[in-house]
Amino acid sequence: MMVGKDDMSMDQEIDFDEILSKYRSDPYDYEDIYTIHTGRIRFKVKKDDVVEGTTGDYRHIPGTLLYVLQRERNPKQFHSPTNGVISFVRTDLEGCFVEAGEKIMTIRHPLTKREIIERILRRILYPFNAPERAKYFFALDLQARIDKYGQRSVTIKQGDEILTMSLMKRDIPVYYTGEPGIVHSVYFKPGVTMDQGEPLIGVCSPDKLPLIQKIITRVKAEWE
Repeated sequence: MMVGKDDMSMDQEIDFDEILSKYRSDPYDYEDIYTIHTGRIRFKVKKDDVVEGTTGDYRHIPGTLLYVLQRERNPKQFHSPTNGVISFVRTDLEGCFVEAGEKIMTIRHPLTKREIIERILRRILYPFNAPERAKYFFALDLQARIDKYGQRSVTIKQGDEILTMSLMKRDIPVYYTGEPGIVHSVYFKPGVTMDQGEPLIGVCSPDKLPLIQKIITRVKAEWE
């Protein structure tokens, strides 16, 4: 299969050797945890503890309890959003009153092969981000086409109704505003709340599919 000029230039811009070397030397993501609001903090984990993230089909099973904030005699628990190992904790804050937005710990999350592929692909795919913090579903027509033809056989263009946003007990249609292309990657689960600005889908033009397949094949072949 011949690769077009755009794919060749994109291929040259992405140094796969450098990217894979980086992930081999440090195959982790470091997620900083910040306090959501003010309160007196009590840590429930320590450095080097192994933690689990949110699980369940609807992300309804909370992860490991990280800390508790006591605010106006009302304790509020905060759980780990991902799996990994605690690499840093502000133990000096134990029992102290903290402000909102205080960095209190870091979780070192081991990246899977799939996550590495997705991180590389996000350099190529056009992301369509959540306009609001809400729950999202594919629009009925788009879902029907995906069910019939398969996700990566469905193209969308600007102005298409692609999603339904469930916000404050209202269902609001969401229209596509990006580059036309194929729905290559889906980053949300129906009915699970997504934060504003988080990518919902990744879209690519059909002529980039050979490059994307090259990335997937190379990572699978070379990543141990």
